[in-house]
Amino acid sequence: MSGGGDVDAVFGALADPTRRHVLGEIGRRGGATATELAADLPVTRQAVAKHLGVLAGAGLVDGRRAGRETRYRVTPAPMGEAIDWMTRVGAQWDERLARLQRLTTRDRA
Repeated sequence: MSGGGDVDAVFGALADPTRRHVLGEIGRRGGATATELAADLPVTRQAVAKHLGVLAGAGLVDGRRAGRETRYRVTPAPMGEAIDWMTRVGAQWDERLARLQRLTTRDRA
């Protein structure tokens, strides 16, 4: 994919359904710790922590120490960059399909 490293990291992080669920839960709750998230998932706290590491690496969450745990919150900027990339690619495909339609219509006339 030639969307750039940051966009690739976002799509890679979002490719996993557990990570999508974790991200959604953090957003819904306004923030959460790995322990809080693991309580609602059929995976260990360590597995949740690994998923949070991938999400943090993609810039989708930000962790801040809160006592003995790290509290995560959603950081939406990378998602916006991915949406911008999808919009650009979608516009390119719309243009290509319109050109193809013009060519096929012209050939029939």
